[in-house]
Amino acid sequence: MTSKPTLSIAIQPPPGPDTELSLPDQPNSNPSVFQDAMTVRMRVFVDEQGCSADAEIDEDDARSWQWVISTTAPDSGTGIPVAVIRLVPPPQMPHDLLTYPDVTSEFPYDWAHEPCIKLTRVAVLSQYRGLGLGRRLVETALEWAMQHAAEIDEAAARVATRSHWTERPVQWQGLVLVHAQVQVEKMYKGLGFQTDESLGRWDEEGIEHVGMFRRVEVAR
Repeated sequence: MTSKPTLSIAIQPPPGPDTELSLPDQPNSNPSVFQDAMTVRMRVFVDEQGCSADAEIDEDDARSWQWVISTTAPDSGTGIPVAVIRLVPPPQMPHDLLTYPDVTSEFPYDWAHEPCIKLTRVAVLSQYRGLGLGRRLVETALEWAMQHAAEIDEAAARVATRSHWTERPVQWQGLVLVHAQVQVEKMYKGLGFQTDESLGRWDEEGIEHVGMFRRVEVAR
């Protein structure tokens, strides 16, 4: 690209469990920002990386926040989504289900460890890479999370209620997790994340991943 495009960023709050979410190429009533997010995710993860389209919408989408960066089409002035990130509130899936996916067919949550948010589905269209958009999305999501811990706690509490978890309230204290493709591990290290070697390396959709953590200061 010869010049930097004009960019804007939009947030998609959790659509909620009663919202039917569909892939962008199917008839749907997706919220508009979610539709944009899915458009980018499909092009990067499914079309480019060969991941399964059937698995692209998962149980976390209804309860997660997403941010979408868009540019403006010069001929029509309409927004074109080019990058996305998703923030999943606590609780997360137990790590053992990634390394041993046949252990159970349920979708249990990890209540044993400190609650963490997880940054996932970070994707940038190929022609917009090299502009720092992935870094910008991570920083945007973290800055938002630091100022909205109460909303994150409320989202976690809703899952706890549905899961009949009553032992103790879920309160996020600033721990952040990413499951990073090894090719972008260096980028996350530059953003303050450290690789947790105890999690090992595992395969997701044919792509090797590592687990990385960072802690941020939470405003309460």
